[in-house]
Amino acid sequence: MKISEDEVYVGKDLGGQEVAITADLADRYGAATGDRHPFYTEGPPGEGPIAPSLILVNEVYAHPGWYLENVFGNLHAKQEWEIFRPIALGETARTRCTVVDRYIKRDRDYIVNESHVIDGQGRLSCRGRTHQSFLLDDAPAGLDVERKSKEKKERPPHPSTIAGESLEPFERKVTLEMSRAFSGPSENYHTNEELAQQLGFPKVLVQGMLSTCLVGELMTRRFGLGWYLGGRMSVNLTGIVRADDTVTTRATITGETPEGLGRRVHLAVWSEKSDGTLTLVGSASALAGRTSALAGQK
Repeated sequence: MKISEDEVYVGKDLGGQEVAITADLADRYGAATGDRHPFYTEGPPGEGPIAPSLILVNEVYAHPGWYLENVFGNLHAKQEWEIFRPIALGETARTRCTVVDRYIKRDRDYIVNESHVIDGQGRLSCRGRTHQSFLLDDAPAGLDVERKSKEKKERPPHPSTIAGESLEPFERKVTLEMSRAFSGPSENYHTNEELAQQLGFPKVLVQGMLSTCLVGELMTRRFGLGWYLGGRMSVNLTGIVRADDTVTTRATITGETPEGLGRRVHLAVWSEKSDGTLTLVGSASALAGRTSALAGQK
């Protein structure tokens, strides 16, 4: 059976590109997320500046061919990240994106786009899986997308009830300017209110990837290079963030397991708006005690 070029199928290669990882790129990431960690300007102790762990967080959206035709009410549902090594500022990274899964869940068709980021020496730096969901049938006129996203489903207990050591949380107002910096410069429903309304959202919808960057910031604050050298994240995007919402990013340590000569710290992570609405919930982990970005490298 011949596959059409327009079909979205498992194994579809979406292409890649070379990206210069510059100080300006890191600064633009900071403007878009609010993350201004000293690693990006001063570097870890004894080493030069390194890029934010999710510097190419939006790479999946740079390569078309994986969105379904009906984009009305599409939602970023789940995000996974694996971090393997930092990229020094000044390096040129290479990327590649591939459709690795497609599945149906409830009334939605899910496409999974896997992105790889390769550092300047040809080594895997980061791998992400983006689960984007689309309505199975043509959406009826007047569909309230935000209401539909809030329909009650059976959910696990609130993550705040999980016992364990809590990481110091931080609060951030996600301004319209941040959303535009994160999702621009093109006009789309993350940057333009009129376009957002055309897709069923009353206001600009902040891209779900930004919330994962806030989790990455929290993990960098606590674990430093232990996040860059083996960090993992798997989160569900459970609530909508609109421009000018304030979100608080939180985590609780749930346990530790041995890994090689070290130990992996496991955490429950979540973000919530000022009214308590959960916008992201899932898990993350990092390696404890890693102090050198060059450890184990040749």
